[in-house]
Amino acid sequence: MAVKASAETERFEKKRQDVIDAASVLINELGVKGMTFADVAAEVGLNATSITYYFGRKERLVVAVYEATLDRLEAMAAEAGAQPDPRSRVRHFLHANIELRKRIRRGERGLITVLAEMRTLDEDAQQPLLDHFRRISHCLRDFFGPAKDPMGKALNTARAHALLESVFWWPIWSLRYSTHDFDRIEERWFDILENGIAARPGEWQPQPLGRDWRTDDEGEANTLDQFLRSATAMINQRGYRGASVNRIAKELNVTKGSFYHHHSAKDDLVLSCFERSYDRLAAVQLAGQALEADYWTRLSSTLAELIDLQFFDGMPLLRTTALHAIPSEEREDVVTRSNRLARRFAGMLIDGIADGSIRPVDPLIASQVIMSTLNSAYEARHWAERFDDPAKAVRYYGWVFTAGLFTDPPD
Repeated sequence: MAVKASAETERFEKKRQDVIDAASVLINELGVKGMTFADVAAEVGLNATSITYYFGRKERLVVAVYEATLDRLEAMAAEAGAQPDPRSRVRHFLHANIELRKRIRRGERGLITVLAEMRTLDEDAQQPLLDHFRRISHCLRDFFGPAKDPMGKALNTARAHALLESVFWWPIWSLRYSTHDFDRIEERWFDILENGIAARPGEWQPQPLGRDWRTDDEGEANTLDQFLRSATAMINQRGYRGASVNRIAKELNVTKGSFYHHHSAKDDLVLSCFERSYDRLAAVQLAGQALEADYWTRLSSTLAELIDLQFFDGMPLLRTTALHAIPSEEREDVVTRSNRLARRFAGMLIDGIADGSIRPVDPLIASQVIMSTLNSAYEARHWAERFDDPAKAVRYYGWVFTAGLFTDPPD
């Protein structure tokens, strides 16, 4: 009887894992909203009712999918953390994530799930996942050794944040490369993380660019601007599903009818938020390009302004985590524009390499590191609040671009 029970348990666990793997693939492709029990059942050869035998509700399945990804990330971080020094830890973690993408390209399923919609879950389901994610972040922070003081701890937190977000953005831009190029990418990517971008180590003297793209907190905003501002902040905080039409309308003290007067559907609002964010990012890039200075000064001025905007402006840029909830045809358009902005950064890098103010780096890879770090800066708002001087918060966060992950900025 014990042998029979053990076999039944093994079959149950295998099928349960198959369900998790299938759901992971569907969430990556369609988002949490698009993943259904019927689609999962079709993938694993069951009927939709049978899925409830393993997971009574859809949210339980989503939680199990996220737990599996967090467990894998934690194992990768722990293995990297066992390496003897900061550089080898970061390199090991980078290598593990690149190898993971190779396995996925070879057809392995359910290895990793986009965590973009984790904050949209009910609070009781969400909190243990966020606590797990925090443990992983702390493990990455420990890659850089013990901090001597609070500012050292703040710097290590920024380093860990930049590294983790860079890895999270990797599945998006990896699609442009063959797996035969992955070893070269690892070398060039680590070089950027290790040594930064500036040709003169530690140089960070950004120039002011203006404020045309800033939010006027005291001026009168039209209704459309109010919707975009409220929706952008709420989607960044709560994710796509958490930023409901009811919540947005309530925050602005308007009716749902007013919302639908400006947007035929919530997806239209998200697309408008992306369009506004990318318009603002492009405006900052063009202002930086127009400076009369070498290209590192132009680039660092652009980066400083965008980081400051993400930290302190009333309307930050929309995080790319919202991408996974919008329909695939619209998503492709948004990714295309994101890549155009990345290529503009690549052009600035190429010009800086030519004038000697930027190190010889792979501009295509460096531009993606820039995009991921800027995108994730919103998540570091609370981190930035600990600094008395906002400019110092911007400089600490931007240090990865300047001199890499392993060099301390001067006091």
